[in-house]
Amino acid sequence: MTPFLDPKTLRAHRLRNTLHSVLLVGGLGLVTGFCAWLIWGGMGVAVTLAAVGLIFAFAPRLPPKLLMRLYRGRLVEASQGGRSIQILRIVDALTDRAELVEPPRVYIIPSMTLNAFAAGTADSAVIGITEGLLARLDLRELAGVLAHEISHIRNGDLVIMGLADAMTRFAQLLAYLAVILALFNLPAFLLGDSEIPLIALALLYLAPTAGSLIQLALSRTREFDADLEAASLTGDPEALVSALQKLERYHGHFWEDMRLPVPGRRIPQPSLLRSHPKTEDRIARLKALSDRPMLPPLAVTEEPTAPLSSPGPVAMRPRYRWTGVWF
Repeated sequence: MTPFLDPKTLRAHRLRNTLHSVLLVGGLGLVTGFCAWLIWGGMGVAVTLAAVGLIFAFAPRLPPKLLMRLYRGRLVEASQGGRSIQILRIVDALTDRAELVEPPRVYIIPSMTLNAFAAGTADSAVIGITEGLLARLDLRELAGVLAHEISHIRNGDLVIMGLADAMTRFAQLLAYLAVILALFNLPAFLLGDSEIPLIALALLYLAPTAGSLIQLALSRTREFDADLEAASLTGDPEALVSALQKLERYHGHFWEDMRLPVPGRRIPQPSLLRSHPKTEDRIARLKALSDRPMLPPLAVTEEPTAPLSSPGPVAMRPRYRWTGVWF
């Protein structure tokens, strides 16, 4: 096994995840608690902190199948043949190399966005892959992306990733609340007779952006670790480099993600892919792995197959859903 996968590094990584979880919840809790105090006083603070506490306690325990239903994901099974068998072979091989007890179940998301994400727990994990990603990446590049997600599973990252997703949705609800309160109090604002401070509404409205900034600050080391471990698992750093270059051209930059009526990331999907470090930094680290011990390159054979589904361009067009997801 490669030196990167040693138990000492793994323990340090998981301890850092626990600290980051506390910081993520604490940071958003302080912002929302302060806003609640300005608008509703002590009772608002109590209700807000109770909501944050419930999210912290129960968000990581939500069944991954529920998340897949939100995205209308379809389980990939060997009986489907063709491309499905190729994907499952790669997942099985990576599972064996990562020494996981069970291979994660793979779901296909009917969307032309480019994304992959993992959810659940180490014993019951799922990986979602969008149709857009399957269409844009070859099988070798896809293996690098799958290895990245399996690395998150092995490293115990799924708890904080699920927590970050739940906190993001909570922050988006607060932003919608700010818009509603502003509309109802517009006459009072114009007359200078409003009892709700504008600063409180502004902070509530920007809560999703604050959450994204906190994730950006906390995710750097976690994503670098997943990249390096993915390269070690596949024995093919160049495949992940190629996939990252394609994803960078699609995802764009943080400042492009400010949108109405609620600010937040342009592709609010349950994955810290949306808060990765700079792609050029990730690529530079991967290219510096030439002298690093790795497993033998994963055998990936591209075979011509039909797509897993073809609902058509209109059905595949990404849009924002009422559940708070974009696909």
